[in-house]
Amino acid sequence: MERALVFAAGRGERMRPLTDATPKPLLEAGGKRLIEYHLEKLSRAGIREVVINTSHLAEQFPAALGDGTRWNLRIRYSCEGPVPLETGGGMRRALPWFGDEPFLAVSADIWCDYDYAQLAARGLPDRDAWAHLVMVPNPDFHPRGDFHLDGTRLAEDGPGERLTFANIGVYRAALLADQPDGAFKLLPMYQRAMRAGRLTGERYDGTWRNIGTPRQLMQLDAALAR
Repeated sequence: MERALVFAAGRGERMRPLTDATPKPLLEAGGKRLIEYHLEKLSRAGIREVVINTSHLAEQFPAALGDGTRWNLRIRYSCEGPVPLETGGGMRRALPWFGDEPFLAVSADIWCDYDYAQLAARGLPDRDAWAHLVMVPNPDFHPRGDFHLDGTRLAEDGPGERLTFANIGVYRAALLADQPDGAFKLLPMYQRAMRAGRLTGERYDGTWRNIGTPRQLMQLDAALAR
C-alpha cells in the first residue's frame, strides 16, 4: 500500500477562535503542525502519495506543506470548495487517485502513536472486507463508543466490546463507489458494510487523542513538551 488520504477539510468550529485564521490541521502542538505528525508517520510506513482534502482556508495548505518533498511524499490536494463534502463525500471525491487498490485514511485532527506501517504492510486482513477500522477504548467524551468489535468483525449491536473509532482505517473504493459525488457522511457506509459482514476492525490500546478544542490542543502541547 503506497497511497493515503488525510481528512483536513473540516471547519473546526469547536476550535474557534484559533481556526478563524488557521485550519485546524495546521495548528501546532509540540512545535509542529498537527498534520505533520501524520505525514511523517505515513512516510515512515512506506506511503508515497498522500491526498489531502481541503475546504476551510484551503489555500494555506499548499503554502504550508508544499508538494510533500520534505517528507519523501507526493502530496495532492483535493479542494472541495467553500463547503466541505463531509467524510464520505470527501473520500468519494478523492477515489480517482486511488483506483482499485486499498488505501489508508486518517483524520488530521487526532494524535496517536499507532504505527501506520502495520496497516500499510498488511492492508485489509479480509479480502472480502470493504474497510478495516482501528478502534480504541472509549474516551471520557464518548463513553458509549461507536461499534461492537467481536473478534475482527464490527457490528452496530451484539456480542463483543463496544469501542470508539479512532479515525484510522484502510478502505476499498467498493465501500462508496456507488455513491454520487456530493456531501455525505461515512457512517451510513459503515452501517451498510457491517450489515453485509464486510467491515472488520482491531483494538488499539496505545496513546490516542482527539484534538477538537483549544483545551485539548493545549493538553497535547504540554504532553509533547514533557
